[in-house]
Amino acid sequence: MKNLCLSVAMILLLAACAPKRQGSGSVDECVGRGFPYPEVPSVCNDPLSAAGYLASNYWKGYLRESFPTDSARVLGVSYEELEKAVASWISCLEALPLKDAQKDVDALFSSLESHMGAFPGDSLFFLRFTELVSRYLYDPNSPVRDEDLFLPFAKRLALSRHTRDDMRPGYEYQALMCAKNQRGTKAADFAFKDAAGRRYTLYGIRAELTLILFSNPGCHSCKDIIAQLCSRPYLKHMIEEKRLAILNIYIDEELDKWREYLPEYPKEWISGYDYLGRIREEQPYDVRAIPSLYLLDAEKRVLMKDAPVEKVLLYLDNNIEKQ
Repeated sequence: MKNLCLSVAMILLLAACAPKRQGSGSVDECVGRGFPYPEVPSVCNDPLSAAGYLASNYWKGYLRESFPTDSARVLGVSYEELEKAVASWISCLEALPLKDAQKDVDALFSSLESHMGAFPGDSLFFLRFTELVSRYLYDPNSPVRDEDLFLPFAKRLALSRHTRDDMRPGYEYQALMCAKNQRGTKAADFAFKDAAGRRYTLYGIRAELTLILFSNPGCHSCKDIIAQLCSRPYLKHMIEEKRLAILNIYIDEELDKWREYLPEYPKEWISGYDYLGRIREEQPYDVRAIPSLYLLDAEKRVLMKDAPVEKVLLYLDNNIEKQ
């Protein structure tokens, strides 16, 4: 809730500081326009209702008219300011139940389609804007990536007549991958072996929470995640109490390197490899980049999917009783 309050406060501050247009439709051709943040009505007097209102009304002012799109601006708003607006909108979506947030994403695309119907010459805007939203929600390096939120956007991009034909197959594939292991659904089961050759399955791991880390030996980002997880002593206690299992899985084929690197992983973790090659070949998990983190509950329902380690740690810090 604290992070939600901060996100909403930041959005309101940006809205208050944004430059105002002088008259309907006016825009300075040299400097463009500020992002037209929505004003939250006084009846939305708590962070959750404010986030819901913002998520639903965020883009109405931005998409109402046609403004220039060029190398520096998207519909009159600078790339830098639009990026901030996209990131803040995603923060609002993340505060909502997933189904509600997905409806808001779908509604944004409907608004995009309406804008293009009214202003068919804005094809460059459509391209630049959809690429920006896609990058923030889907790029493996984005700190606010969220495949479940990107799913309705990718589906609509795959079908839209405004999408370039050469980009359509990519969006179709992304929508297919994003549909796997959505939050709230049962995670796909898989088999693995440990270094001693013992066989296990994901569903055979018994714990209140299971954290899956898809990693590679020597990966610098993997080392960083390991260090951050080890910085929480309560996680080790939870593992000892069988409340948490950290499952460290290698999905590639250089097993000699993996075996050589095993001492670098915490001994209380379960480290194994995908001996059937199923994750790599059949892709029950869309491991687009290494490392990748999934957090599951006791029934192996997905709580977090390909999540940044900061989000996982925030969830654990805020929701787990530390002993």
